[in-house]
Amino acid sequence: MAKAFDVIVVGARCAGSPTAMLLARKGYRVLAVDRASFPSDTVSTHILHPLGVAAVSRWGLLDRLVETGCPPIHTYAFDFGPFTIAGTPGTDQHPLAYCPRRTILDELLVDAAAESGAEIRQGFTVEEIIIEGGRAVGIKGRSRQGGSITEHAAIIVGADGRHSMVSEAVHPTQYREKPPLLAGYYTYWSGLPMDGRLEIYSRDLRAFAAVPTHDDLTLVIAGWPYAEFAKNKQDIEGSYLKTIELAPAFARRLRGAKREAPFAGAAVPNYFRKPYGLGWALVGDAGYNRDFITAQGILDAFRDAELCASALDQSFSGARPFEDAMGEYQRTRDAQVGAMYDFTCELATLEPPPPELQQLLGAVHGNQAAMDGFARLNAGTISPTEFFAPDNVDAIFAAAVSRATA
Repeated sequence: MAKAFDVIVVGARCAGSPTAMLLARKGYRVLAVDRASFPSDTVSTHILHPLGVAAVSRWGLLDRLVETGCPPIHTYAFDFGPFTIAGTPGTDQHPLAYCPRRTILDELLVDAAAESGAEIRQGFTVEEIIIEGGRAVGIKGRSRQGGSITEHAAIIVGADGRHSMVSEAVHPTQYREKPPLLAGYYTYWSGLPMDGRLEIYSRDLRAFAAVPTHDDLTLVIAGWPYAEFAKNKQDIEGSYLKTIELAPAFARRLRGAKREAPFAGAAVPNYFRKPYGLGWALVGDAGYNRDFITAQGILDAFRDAELCASALDQSFSGARPFEDAMGEYQRTRDAQVGAMYDFTCELATLEPPPPELQQLLGAVHGNQAAMDGFARLNAGTISPTEFFAPDNVDAIFAAAVSRATA
């Protein structure tokens, strides 16, 4: 059967649209479908860390994002109670982060994919992933106008999130799994200026964060251990505000603000899935997911899009066999996110830092280079392996001793 498309991408948000865009730019016939019609909102941490900004810049889309009026974020500040560690999360070339509303970011990416030559079908519900002889070969679904539609492609890419229909159809190997660790809820507030800062407050078994987004609003998210999910869900607003009260100065600021939206929230599992097989590939949350406490989701989606699109291009062009190219995609993804996955899952327990980490955080405080390093660690700009390397830790403690004896 002749394939109408080289690639069909199921899901057109932060993983799907960039994948479709990058492949279309290379001249491939790409169809991207999504049941949503854009602009469309979705539950999200919103944060686009500096390396994600770098990807948007590589794609030629950063000016468009800036023109939407999304406020830049130049400082990540971590309030531990006794002290605050504040630093820049980015690099010299890309020092800033952003926190775009998904109604704006996702539409921007969908438009870019369409401009690149991908066919986009919004409001399209996929009802079946077609498997023939153990190989994914197409999709069957319907638009909102009705009528069943079947399309075929050489590769079906699942960019359809944690509950991926593509993943359910192809049964990928799942590994390094951890259950949900944290439950979090957010809403938007007006009258809460942030001055270009992402503020994160860490307390015993509680955490919350505040970050500026579009339309002069501030997103404030609060979280608690998953063991308390069912109980606290009975009074989300009360549980949320009690968490905020653990930082009295911020609570006073919030009392002067106005809540502008209902609460949205989630508790998510942690896993890796093999991201490829016969006729299929996975990107974004469909292939890898970690707790939202480090807000890595958009960055990870962009990384997957670039890695997967490059691997598929190598396979299509004949430069490398499919198994070789996609195997490298998996190995590269896992190597780049592995340490952050472990770090994120540890943070998501909301347990107090062990004594040795408390000592290190105390030594980081007041050392601007080390504080920048800590901000970059949490942004994913540098790996936890780099920040916690013995040589770096020794240097931080040595600098603290030097400051104390000066």
